[in-house]
Amino acid sequence: MGSRYNQMRAVLCLVVVVAMSCMQIRLVSAADPDPLLDNPLNLTSFTLRDIFVNGDVSSGPGGLRAALNTRNFPGTTSEGITVVRFEMVPCGVNVPHTHPRATELLSLISGGPLQVGFIDTSGNAHLDIIRPGDSTLFPRGLLHFEINLGTENATYISALNSQNPGTLNAGASLFRVPELTLATALNTEFSVLKKIAESISPDLTTLEKSSKAHCVPGQVV
Repeated sequence: MGSRYNQMRAVLCLVVVVAMSCMQIRLVSAADPDPLLDNPLNLTSFTLRDIFVNGDVSSGPGGLRAALNTRNFPGTTSEGITVVRFEMVPCGVNVPHTHPRATELLSLISGGPLQVGFIDTSGNAHLDIIRPGDSTLFPRGLLHFEINLGTENATYISALNSQNPGTLNAGASLFRVPELTLATALNTEFSVLKKIAESISPDLTTLEKSSKAHCVPGQVV
């Protein structure tokens, strides 16, 4: 009897160990892997000069966006980090989007204020007004945005905890859903969808600018 009991205990312990190992594997796979070497590419420089010249730069009516990545800044390879710098004009909008693989920490350096916010998985909107010196956080994978409500350019930096966070533009992506499905979801007609789709920029990274009818610089909402 004692021998059988010990066997059962051994089997139970094995099951617990396997289950905990599986949990650890899932936790590790949920983020960028830890680096195994200090300098995997044997680099001689860990500095990027002038992100608006040597970064991944895009521009639009709403301002400039310059990002680091492993191509223009190899030092970030395997470090699990990306940094993006913004120069946003008054009424400039970083339209609603998500980062499927990263949490974002945004810090306003000058200008603004910015209205910022994200929508959680319960449908709750978390909105705020931030000013120079403030930082705000957008949890991983959640829909978020920024708009410059001030009368001067807003300079801010976003740090993301992945070397490849991904960016999914909500508007441009939504209108790539088949019309029948989208019309049903929005409870509207095909003609209305077509009109809206024609007005949306296909560029997934361009900063847009709100019209004068929607945004008055210096008017904090």
